[in-house]
Amino acid sequence: MALDLQNGQSVLVVEDDQDVNALVGAYASLCGFEYRSALTGQSGLNEAHARLPALVILDLMLPDVDGFEVCKRLKAAADTKDIPIIMLTAMTGEENRQRGLECGAADYLTKPFDPDQLIQAISTHALPSQVA
Repeated sequence: MALDLQNGQSVLVVEDDQDVNALVGAYASLCGFEYRSALTGQSGLNEAHARLPALVILDLMLPDVDGFEVCKRLKAAADTKDIPIIMLTAMTGEENRQRGLECGAADYLTKPFDPDQLIQAISTHALPSQVA
């Protein structure tokens, strides 16, 4: 896959741990996307609506609005409903995974994550560019 910038498209990482946020963002950059960061659920919602990303990578345990609720709100809004969401969380277990997929996530990855698996998920789920 070419590492050219994906026509200015971005990946929004909603993760309250700044180090993990930056690490995940580095992988998004490797895939050719602009990395955007949000450290809370509310700031993630604000960022997504301010400038639509090609993909949201979303933690579940956030200091304000949890990731399940962020996912539901993004999927309920007309402007963000089609944005793919990858949940990336320490919350393991089939029940959590099922809940994540039911509220609209395209994929559910657990921490510690496999970088190759994350890169594959970004490449698979990011919306294709609307720019010719």
